[in-house]
Amino acid sequence: MNIIKGYIEENKDRFLEELFGLIRIPSVSSLNEHKPDMLKAAEYWKEIILKAGADKAEVMPTDGNPVVYGEKIIDSSLPTVMVYGHYDVMPVDPIELWETPPFEPNIRDGKIYSRGADDDKGQSFMHAKAFELMIKTNTLPCNVKFMIEGEEEIGSVCLADFCIKHKELLKADIILVSDTGMIAQDIPSITTGLRGLSYMEVEVEGPNRDLHSGIFGGAVANPANILAKMIASLHDENNHITIPGFYNDVIVINEHERAEMAKAPFNLEEYKNVLDLKEVWGEKGYTTNERTGIRPTLDVNGMWSGYTGEGAKTVLPSKAYAKISMRLVPNQDNEKISELFKKHFETIAPDNVKVKVTALHGGQAYVSPLDMPAYKAAEMAYSDTFGKRPVPTRSGGSIPVIADFEKILGVKSILMGFGLESDAIHSPNESFPLFNFFKGIETIPLFYKYYAALMRK
Repeated sequence: MNIIKGYIEENKDRFLEELFGLIRIPSVSSLNEHKPDMLKAAEYWKEIILKAGADKAEVMPTDGNPVVYGEKIIDSSLPTVMVYGHYDVMPVDPIELWETPPFEPNIRDGKIYSRGADDDKGQSFMHAKAFELMIKTNTLPCNVKFMIEGEEEIGSVCLADFCIKHKELLKADIILVSDTGMIAQDIPSITTGLRGLSYMEVEVEGPNRDLHSGIFGGAVANPANILAKMIASLHDENNHITIPGFYNDVIVINEHERAEMAKAPFNLEEYKNVLDLKEVWGEKGYTTNERTGIRPTLDVNGMWSGYTGEGAKTVLPSKAYAKISMRLVPNQDNEKISELFKKHFETIAPDNVKVKVTALHGGQAYVSPLDMPAYKAAEMAYSDTFGKRPVPTRSGGSIPVIADFEKILGVKSILMGFGLESDAIHSPNESFPLFNFFKGIETIPLFYKYYAALMRK
């Protein structure tokens, strides 16, 4: 432990400056204007892996953004850990809400503020530095591979094909991921479940052009009004999703498991205060933690129509749009849910509008067993660095490709996240505490140590 802490202390300023170099690259995967930045970020990652001590690293093409692959094979008879992360980030809108420029990292109040500080540049970078630490201190106990992609924020659309094509290259015993969070800075946790995702875009069209709202209002259906009503109908009075068949495959968690989940520390009043809420919202009969962990949801992620500029323009819009995501639980198939949504949304559309529904991307839910060596190794590593056993939790978020890894590569994943709920990922002023960044670098080498030892038994 002293060797680990000593190396971190000696190199922490360099670690941050190297991370900041990655953060400064605006690698927003959903915007075509940032295509050159995707390649730039991939090349940056390649150099980081090589400098850390990898035998080789390369930027490998896909039909979309490239994947960075690297490896250090010290002995083929030893287990292999494959680190997965992503170098792409979410858009920064609304830009006016950022206190400092989103791609110029700023440290204040003990936190790194920038887009990607947590998700996932900061968290994945911990693995590069932990790897470097083990190489430089001659403490690496097993083989390591890196697979860093550039499309996670748009559904990892090319990664499944990449895995199929390079299945032999990607052989590993466990996939190590830090793209999740922990309960609190003093309460470590291991994510044992992820929700699946079905992401849709809907278009409602009325008249063949925008109309004067005075001359035509009241006589022609307004697509924005219609869309609002259609979306409102997707939940009933108990906030239960009304799509026929939506819950058919949902596995209901028994009372014992719900009681165990309830032991995780959670302060509802503090939760509301942090979010400036008078009251929480959700499906009747479930707690806040259950609503975000074991129950599926449906939410609008964006709506637009008509005139949204400054001042007034009295227009009855021709079209209205919305982006809608459904978070799914184990046993729900995202493709089946997408079809159910499409059929239902088209069915409830009135005759005075036309509706178009498009599935953008999605993925399956994932559950990680608590009895595998990787979980036990992670548990011991967190216990050493935090002084307490981590709590197993199910995340409300999704990493669709994790289920693909198991299906295609036949490899389980261990989700060792160090982010916090307060890090505001996907939002303005995203942050990542320096404590968590360095604690991750401290904890990860211990995972390798314990995992290699357990796999030898």
